[in-house]
Amino acid sequence: MLLRLVSAVLALAALAGSVDVANAQAERMLMLNGGAPRANNFNFFGFSGTDTTKSRVNYSGSERPGTIVINTAERRLYLVEEGGSALRYGVGVGRIGFTWKGTHRITAKKEWPTWTPPPEMRRRVRGLPAQMAGGIDNPLGARAMYLGSTLYRIHGSNEPETIGQAVSSGCFRMTNDDVQDLYNRVAVGTTVIVR
Repeated sequence: MLLRLVSAVLALAALAGSVDVANAQAERMLMLNGGAPRANNFNFFGFSGTDTTKSRVNYSGSERPGTIVINTAERRLYLVEEGGSALRYGVGVGRIGFTWKGTHRITAKKEWPTWTPPPEMRRRVRGLPAQMAGGIDNPLGARAMYLGSTLYRIHGSNEPETIGQAVSSGCFRMTNDDVQDLYNRVAVGTTVIVR
C-alpha cells in the first residue's frame, strides 16, 4: 500500500515537472532498497551517532598509504596511513542522481577557490552567479582539491551542517577545518578512490 502511494506521488510529481522522471525512479528504487544509506542518527544524552569529526581509525584496505578512499554510503573519507590506520573525515556526498564511483588523481589544489557553477547547474538552480570569488560565503569553502579532468572536487563548505548528508551535485564537501587539514597532508597526484 505504501509502495503504491509513494509510486503514485512520484509519478504525479514527475508529470507536473517538479521532479524529473530519472530522479523519481531513483527515489522509488531508494525506497525499495530501504532508503538512503546514512550514519546512525540518534542523540542519547548528548552523544550523536552522526559524529563527523576527524579521527584516526583502524583500516584494513589494500590501498597504499597516502591514498584517499571515499565511501559514499558511509559518507566518510579515509586518508590511508602506514601501519593499518587511516584518518577518517565526515563528508557530504552527491544527492540522488548525482553520485558516482571511480578512481581519479588530484590534479590541482586551490586555497579559497573561485567558484564557477557549470551551465547545467545554473539552468537547474535559478539565481546562481556566473562566478563567485573565494571567501567565507563561497560554497567551495577554504580549500578545493580538483579530481582528474572532472568538475568534481573535494572542498570545504560554508554549510557545515550538511556534512554527513547527501546534498551535493557530486562533489565531496568537508568542514573548512577538515579540508584544510586534508589539503596540508596530500599532494597533486594523490589517488582518490570513490566507492
